[in-house]
Amino acid sequence: MSNFVLTVSTPDGDKFKGEVTRLIVRGSEGDLAVMAGHIPFATAVLNCTVRIDLPDGTTRSAETESGILTVGREEVVLLSSGIEDLK
Repeated sequence: MSNFVLTVSTPDGDKFKGEVTRLIVRGSEGDLAVMAGHIPFATAVLNCTVRIDLPDGTTRSAETESGILTVGREEVVLLSSGIEDLK
C-alpha cells in the first residue's frame, strides 16, 4: 500500500505529522477514507473518531472536534478545533 504525508493540526499546534497509509474521518457528507493518490478536495469534518493507519500496520485513533480536511497531491491536512492525543 502506498503512503502519503498527513498533518493533524489544532490551534495549539501540530498533533501529528508523518507518513500514513490511510485516514478515516467523518466529513459533511458522511464517513470517508483517504489513501495515497486520492483526488484533491476539501471538506468540513464533523466531531468523530479519527483513524490513522500507519505503514507499520498499526492504527492510531482519537476523538476530534469539527474542522476542515484538505487533500492535496503531496500532503493531506486535517485542521481541527481540538483533538485528543492519538493513541
